[in-house]
Formats: sequence, C-alpha cells, structure tokens
Amino acid sequence: MTVPADAVVSLVKRDELIGVARDLVAIPSFKGEETPVGMFIAQWCQQRGYSVELDEVEPGRVQVIATLKGRSGGRSLMLNGHTDINSLTRGWDRDPWQAWVEGDKLYGHGVQNMKGGLATIMVAAEAVRQSGAPLAGDLVLAFVVGETQGGEGMHHLMNRGFRTDMAIIAEPFGANNIATIHSGIVHFAIHVLGRSGHLSRREDTVHAVNNMAEVLRRLDRMTFSCPPFPALPALPRLNVGSIIGGRGPEYLSEPPYIPDYCTIVVDVHFVPGQTVRDVLSDITSVLDGIKCDIPEFNYQIEVPPPPSIKGRRRLVMDPVEVPEEAEIVQLIAGAYRSVSGKNIDRIGAILPTSYSACDTSWLCKAGIAAVNYGPLTEFAAAGPEGACVIISEMETVAKVMALTAIQVCAA
Repeated sequence: MTVPADAVVSLVKRDELIGVARDLVAIPSFKGEETPVGMFIAQWCQQRGYSVELDEVEPGRVQVIATLKGRSGGRSLMLNGHTDINSLTRGWDRDPWQAWVEGDKLYGHGVQNMKGGLATIMVAAEAVRQSGAPLAGDLVLAFVVGETQGGEGMHHLMNRGFRTDMAIIAEPFGANNIATIHSGIVHFAIHVLGRSGHLSRREDTVHAVNNMAEVLRRLDRMTFSCPPFPALPALPRLNVGSIIGGRGPEYLSEPPYIPDYCTIVVDVHFVPGQTVRDVLSDITSVLDGIKCDIPEFNYQIEVPPPPSIKGRRRLVMDPVEVPEEAEIVQLIAGAYRSVSGKNIDRIGAILPTSYSACDTSWLCKAGIAAVNYGPLTEFAAAGPEGACVIISEMETVAKVMALTAIQVCAA
C-alpha cells in the first residue's frame, strides 16, 4: 500500500503541535532533572502504541526511546531531540511554565531549546502512524538527556551500541535549511599555582590571581594554528567562562594571605580538521610563553574541568561535516520541495547557529548519517520572555520529517 504524500502531511495539525509543546513546557526539565518530562513523553507514546524503552543514563535519570516498529528489517530513521533545557534567568513577568501564543509564535521557557522541536518530532511520528503507511524499518524517536552538558544521553546511547541507519535532530536551524556542518566544543580548566604567605612577607610569595590575569590577557590575544575553515569563518573561538581563586584547591578566602591557587574554565569551539590535541597544544604554547617571561609562573591544564565546577562539560563534542550529497540530506530536501513547492535555501553551515555543537557529534562519530533540521526559533533580545518557536515552522518541519520517515522506512 502506498500512502499519498498529501494524506500524510494533512495529518500534521497546528493545534496538536501547540498542545504538545505546551504540555512539555509545563514540566521543568533542567539538566539532571529530565526524568519527569521523560515519563510524560513515555506515557504519551505508550498510549499511542509505540514500543517504549526507559533508558537510565545514571541512577534516577531517564531518557526515552520510542519506536514505531517496522515489519521486515528495512532501513531505520531516528528523530531526535534533547529534553534538558537551559537555566531559568531573572526577569519573567509571566509564568514561564505556561506557554502562550502570540500570532505565529509560541512562548514559554525551554520552548526554543528545544521543546518546540520535541513536539515537532512527536507530531511528525503521529502523522506517519495515523497514515497507516507500511514500514519495513523502524521509526525511532529518541528523547535524550544532557545535550547541554556535551551530550551525556546521546553518548550513553551510542556507547550501548544503539544504531539506526539515518538520523534527524530537530535543532532550530529553520525549515528551509539543512545544517550539515557545525563546530566542536571542548571545556578545560587552567590552574595557576602560586606560593602563599602573609601580606607582611609578600616578597617571598607568588600571587596566583595576579599571574592568572596575565593568562587572561594572553588568551584574549591568541590565535590558533589550524588552517582556516571557510564555512565557519569566526572559528576557532575561545571564551573564559569563569574564574575563582584563593588559598589551596578549596579556594579559601583569606585576604591577609596571598592566594596560591586560581582556576579559569575555558570553552573552545573548534573546526573540522582541528583536534582537541591541537587546541591544547596551542594553549600550552601560550602558557609556556608566560613561563619564559615569569620564571615563577606554574600552571596545570585539566581536561575535563573538575567535577566541582558546576556547569562544566565532561565530554568533548567533535565537529561535524556531512557531505551535501548524503542520502539523508537529499531526502529531506526532496520532502521539503513536496511540502513547500520550493527548494531548500541553504545546506551546510547555518550561521551563527553552526558555531556551536550538538548531538549530531555523537551520531556521526558512531557512523550514522545525521543532520540538524528543526523549526526556527527566536531568542530573547529584550528579556527572557522573548524566546519563542515559530509555529508555522513547526508545521513545515513536521510535514517534512513525516515524508522523510516514510521514504526511509517504507516497505
């Protein structure tokens, strides 16, 4: 039985997209606290006949794998999104957990990253299921945890040996774009070691915080040795996200004493062709240059940052570069033409979003052809309430995903 494309896309309903997204927004799911929203998703999928697995990434922390089973071992497709959301900032005048609609925009905390994308995946899969299209291969919905921590959930899933033939992640690159390129991300700590002593005997000390100030100055001026990567022209890029200093590794605050321990946490976004070893080699060259000028300067680099650093990324996300001719890219592009009557605008690096990384890192590293294709969002310009997902984009992406799923998994 062949199901017409029009019949499939007609099953994607705007009201259902909004309703599912509202339900997801209503359940806070900060990193490490994703289980409640995972249980809601699991129940939603079970009620509709999906095979559901609760995958425990660590004790009490659950991600959900829901599957529409194919009949005869055909090719499989994963639709993927992360359930963890960014931290809640100050400045809300409305309830951040009660999503609201204004025109073509849906607002609420976490809707842009990425509960709008999760709702899109869920409604796309329902269009496939309700169409009755026969599937030879599995359609897998993966609702993973800890993407904002470097992909804790997806790393766990790939380490288990879980595989599909292709994958689409609903990150917010826009319905008319297919993101096949993005940066890598590595976090590390630099510790500057000094020698403590009382202020009255400062001449016999080495001030770790003052020496760290020189580190900051030189890192701000440094350049990396890798060749330019034209698709990501602003990279590599470095940021010092935090600094703490004091006496000893506990950073004791004793102002009469010279601090002998100071730490910064560094984020580097790097390009395809550049490795973490390359990044650290360039950083080491800068630090060794300081040591040449300040003989009592001592340092250590720690990868990843120590567990005591809240918000650190334990895992390295590698850069991704998927060929434009890859089948998953062409299938999405063809489905978009069927839905919109237009060609995809851009394939490749979609800037500035491609300056960051996401769970395609782990999928591609595992040999799965994976791209980012999800509904466009807008981020807060004048406060946290301005972040939203575009509802018409959710509709288009859900239709394209549904058509792509049928093409990949069809009997």
